[in-house]
Amino acid sequence: MRMLSAIAIILAGAGAAICGEAAIKAAQGSIDAQLRAFQAGDNDSAYSYAAPNIKRIFPTVDAFMGMVANGYQPVAKPKSFSFGESNEPAAGLVAQEVLIVGPDGKDYRALYTLELQPDGTYRITGVSLKAENTLAT
Repeated sequence: MRMLSAIAIILAGAGAAICGEAAIKAAQGSIDAQLRAFQAGDNDSAYSYAAPNIKRIFPTVDAFMGMVANGYQPVAKPKSFSFGESNEPAAGLVAQEVLIVGPDGKDYRALYTLELQPDGTYRITGVSLKAENTLAT
């Protein structure tokens, strides 16, 4: 009986790990889709990946795109991007690092935060962007 309990605990832990991995993959899917929408000039689609908190601040596609174009040019027009470190600090929340080559050819590090929505999708709640220092020290 004790062995069955130990197996149940191990399986429960494995299930939790799969949920975390699935959450991160789903969040990455939202980021990937938004960045590809930006690249394609599909502003409506790019806006659809913003979480409700962002849509309250920027209630129209034009307002949202203005903010992105003015403050997040590497995100608005990435030459390329790849995923870095990620974690799930709490159930339904994901933090994802994205390494971006901007339109200026420079490297940037973006930290995305996403939240699980009632419809089961992850939407972007914020982005922090930092230029990478490419000088050797």
